[in-house]
Amino acid sequence: MTDFSIYLITDRHQTAGRPLAKVVDQALQGGIRAIQLREKDLPGRDLYDLAMELRQLTDSYDALLIINDRLDIALATNADGVHLGAGSLPVAEARRLLGAEPVIGYSAHSLQEARLAEKEGANFITLGPVFYTSSKVAYGAPLGLQLFREACATISIPVYALGGINLLNCNEAMAAGAHGIALISAIIAAPDPLSITKCLLQKIEKNAIDS
Repeated sequence: MTDFSIYLITDRHQTAGRPLAKVVDQALQGGIRAIQLREKDLPGRDLYDLAMELRQLTDSYDALLIINDRLDIALATNADGVHLGAGSLPVAEARRLLGAEPVIGYSAHSLQEARLAEKEGANFITLGPVFYTSSKVAYGAPLGLQLFREACATISIPVYALGGINLLNCNEAMAAGAHGIALISAIIAAPDPLSITKCLLQKIEKNAIDS
């Protein structure tokens, strides 16, 4: 269930006025196979409606739909799982409620957090920020590649590099041991999400061949 190399996280405020579903559709056309719906400011009903729209899209591409934080929305829309963080329901409790099958991702910002998420039953983690990004300033200075590499070597579940990931540095993250990359703006804000997605996947595939 975590055989994807790019984990696309949504932010409808970065689409330059385009409908989020249209941008996601282009990314799926480009080869994305895992979407995290993360629209924290949407009321429950609006989030449900958007999740249903994306569920239809992801189904048509045989891709995963993972809902940020909201187990109720995930269950109501038959999503593939949820993505949790430090302020969410504990991973162990989410696993108890959801059962063994659904995917649970976790946003970790330290090795300690990552280890706990793994112990409690998460399927994968995003770890970062690896590089500087203005959206993650609240989490402190970037981890940097050395700490990220150490974490990848320690954690047995897939680790996705998050934070400032783009076409220029994705290979560095992969070379440091990442299972894949997690990102928002590099695709969501791109003028041509389909093309940039293809370029990112090509770089990741080439890195895998070379390494």
